[in-house]
Amino acid sequence: MHRRAVRNLAMLESTQARITRIFDAAAGGKNNFLADKDMVRHFDQVTPVITTAARAVIEFLSRVIGHLAAEEGVDQFMIVGSGVPSGLPAGHRLHDIARDACASPSLRVLYVENNPMVVAMARATIEPFTDTVRVLDGDVREIDEMLRDRVVQTFLDWDRPVAVLLLSTHSLDDDEHAHYVIKRLRHAAPKGSFLGLLHTSFDGVPPELLPAIRDLLTMTLPRLAIRSREEVAALLEGLDLVEPGLVWVPQWRPTGPDLACADEPSTSGNYGALAHIP
Repeated sequence: MHRRAVRNLAMLESTQARITRIFDAAAGGKNNFLADKDMVRHFDQVTPVITTAARAVIEFLSRVIGHLAAEEGVDQFMIVGSGVPSGLPAGHRLHDIARDACASPSLRVLYVENNPMVVAMARATIEPFTDTVRVLDGDVREIDEMLRDRVVQTFLDWDRPVAVLLLSTHSLDDDEHAHYVIKRLRHAAPKGSFLGLLHTSFDGVPPELLPAIRDLLTMTLPRLAIRSREEVAALLEGLDLVEPGLVWVPQWRPTGPDLACADEPSTSGNYGALAHIP
């Protein structure tokens, strides 16, 4: 690509808010721009919960990874839609949590992200310092191409269990395609693997706030998929859910009283679940 085109792309990317960077900004990460911080402020003006909601999401993901690594013996993770946690300070990122909880020297963590600026920053700040992490420029909406990628095929050992954490379900705005993506991931993962799912929902939003939030999303993130609990559950049909099943993220195996959104779990705005892949 011509250098001027690259510069123009970078400028455009930095001036348009992106959902993964918005959550990164809300959680105190570094992989975001002024446009993303401005969007956090806009959301907080409508309903001041996005910062605690982002923290609740990261706490949920940390507990899921800790459980998989320490209790289930999983040492391979493919984290799809990694922009939320990858910009956090060292020691608090998902691969750090996996490393601390995993007893295996064979730990591998593959982040898959379709945001070019997030990919570039993660490659610059993570990959040079560890052999256990790779960052792939890929898009879950192009699931077949993503799974055929050389890095996916060679960095992870697909003859052993893999934990696939799908954090970007919000990008699958077509229900039929969303079901296809889940089916492909289930079929690609070997026996004994796990599928983790995170999904945004308006179920807990007070009715009086819904019009303002919908208008804001339409203007800024028009293709963001928002589903009810019943619709998210349908994506997981046929899978064996790990207790406590599909719940608001603060309700998934809470570890203490200081969890974000613990008093009002629905204010996290996200359902989460972990499932065995038979």
